[in-house]
Amino acid sequence: MNWAYFWSLFSISLHAMVPITLTAVGEVIGETAGLFNIGLEGILLISAFTGTLGARAGGPVLGLLVGFLTGLGVGVIFGIICAYWKGSQMIAGVGINLFALGFVAFGLQVLGSPGFYTVPRNVQLPPIRTSVGSFSPVIPLALLLPFLIHWVLNHTRVGLRIKAVGENPEAADVAGIPVELTQLLSTAVGAALAGLAGAYMSVSWLGSVTKELSAGRGFIALATVVFSGLRPLLALAGGLIFGFFESLATWIQSLPGVKEAVPWQFISMIPYVATLLVVAGVIGRVRFPKALGVPYRRE
Repeated sequence: MNWAYFWSLFSISLHAMVPITLTAVGEVIGETAGLFNIGLEGILLISAFTGTLGARAGGPVLGLLVGFLTGLGVGVIFGIICAYWKGSQMIAGVGINLFALGFVAFGLQVLGSPGFYTVPRNVQLPPIRTSVGSFSPVIPLALLLPFLIHWVLNHTRVGLRIKAVGENPEAADVAGIPVELTQLLSTAVGAALAGLAGAYMSVSWLGSVTKELSAGRGFIALATVVFSGLRPLLALAGGLIFGFFESLATWIQSLPGVKEAVPWQFISMIPYVATLLVVAGVIGRVRFPKALGVPYRRE
């Protein structure tokens, strides 16, 4: 038995689950407060690009920080439009995704690398090297963060306020909770985690930026949120499921004779189909906040 194959499968799984987990857990916070953001795909893409610029300017840690702040900024704009101006959350999210496509394509042109930019090795985040292999330092964060968010949402006053705003904003308002501000901060923090995930992909994991870098991960993260029922620990499980099937697809392609016998496009479908099948099994059984997606207007 070739254990190197299985170790490679495990390592790729951990790296692949990071962007899904961070993005999904962040979206859990925003949706718990009553705002849903389908612009996660765009946030991942924009932050991957800006994170690369930050890494070029001051190293990989700055790159991750820039990606985080990029997501935070996009989240603040989204929150202002949807929480304060009562704009359509669906349209605002689509706008983010469309803007990202044009912004990154133009940015790559400016960098002189239209379509594909390779992040210099010296500004990529160094892995943690152990006796069993190398791992990105972001992996432990992605594994621990869902537990922290679970504790905040279920065992703190802050979490109680976030849930109250998403479930019954009228009652929360009467109780003195600033509904719009709570929604703004919740969705901004969630978008910031998506921004960190985007920077991770370019600065730590894949080492490149393309117009298709996000590759549907933002939408898979949304599907993971549905699967989790707004429970951060289940969002982590969803991220691990996607990460496993993505690594499985990569592993299968590396097997002798497979690449010649099976089209790579078919194998690349595996993680997406598997994740959607899992989500399809729980749709209808999940209960979301009553005010999710409904702009709150004080009467």
